[in-house]
Amino acid sequence: MATSFHVRSNSLPTKSHPFTSEVEETLSRLRSSQAASTIGHNINGLQDLHDCVDKILQLPLIQQALLQAGNRKLVDELLNGSLRILDTCSIAQNALLQSKESVQGLQSVLRRRKGDETELKSEIKKYLASRKAVKKTIHKALWNLKGMENKRSASINEERVSMLKEVEGVTFTIFESLLSLISGPRTGSMLGGFSLVSKLIRPKRTACEEDEKDINEFVKVDAALVDHKAIKSDNIFCLQNQLKELESSIQDLEEGLESLSRRLIKARVTLLNILNN
Repeated sequence: MATSFHVRSNSLPTKSHPFTSEVEETLSRLRSSQAASTIGHNINGLQDLHDCVDKILQLPLIQQALLQAGNRKLVDELLNGSLRILDTCSIAQNALLQSKESVQGLQSVLRRRKGDETELKSEIKKYLASRKAVKKTIHKALWNLKGMENKRSASINEERVSMLKEVEGVTFTIFESLLSLISGPRTGSMLGGFSLVSKLIRPKRTACEEDEKDINEFVKVDAALVDHKAIKSDNIFCLQNQLKELESSIQDLEEGLESLSRRLIKARVTLLNILNN
């Protein structure tokens, strides 16, 4: 689902401005790192990118370009796009929160169980049911993002604010990857093959290392629990470690998204203020 963006912004009136150069450099870095870096790294890159966007929106020449009558339709698209990005961010945050609560519930049972496998199996079923609900929500969101991607392409070459459209496109692409990571593979064995998700979570390794290490923490726990009848006391310790790693990964992603969300809101407010003044 990853999308390539080749938008040129030669018509941007502040092409030589340091803020503009900073956006171009960050966009280039994000495009080149999407297949090799962790999702957390790319979320941090989005934070930097939208910091730059807010700075660019403060520039008088950009504000003048946005206020030109001929650009009003495109500005409306940017506003709608920023709202969809915030909605997608919220979906990811809710999915992470729901996943974390399920992980913590399972951890609690594992810590206090005293040979009672009935409670453990019941909590595992709750976890898997929660994961199914999360995946359903994410798949719907990914479908909607795919539809918006097709709509975006029609006006991506519009003059003057084309860079802002490219920022929107790259942001959506990284959110697609994040949602895919949380969801995991849709079909086939959870440990078989390597989707975009598994390649995004860690740098590329040798083939023998990939089989064990290049599956992200969500998929590892899913695979460990999918046949919960096979869970015995001798592999409980391994499951506890996997849950601990997953909880840590979720925490990192939550913190990154919370910080990114604040920047997205700030840039949107700045854009609205420009139009309302």
